[in-house]
Amino acid sequence: MAFELFIKPEAEEEINQAVDWYEGKQLGLGYDFLIHLQSYFDILKTEVPIFELKRMPSYRELPLGRFPYVIIYELLDETVVIYSVFNTSQDPLRKRK
Repeated sequence: MAFELFIKPEAEEEINQAVDWYEGKQLGLGYDFLIHLQSYFDILKTEVPIFELKRMPSYRELPLGRFPYVIIYELLDETVVIYSVFNTSQDPLRKRK
């Protein structure tokens, strides 16, 4: 079953900030981050139920392998809603918001 992916504006902003930060560190690294993130989004479109529940009511987390980020999302009907692409190096209390 294929799921639709909806990325909340707050998550889009986090993605843009990450891309800009990585590009500032090394030319092309922001693009690498984006390609890596997209591969995880592709996984979520087909295999979303396999990832365990982490938060109430029904939030799930998918850590990125290469970068210190976690995708926080929820499955609503046949749509995967991305709430955050969170930098795990940041204050963990911020993630709860």
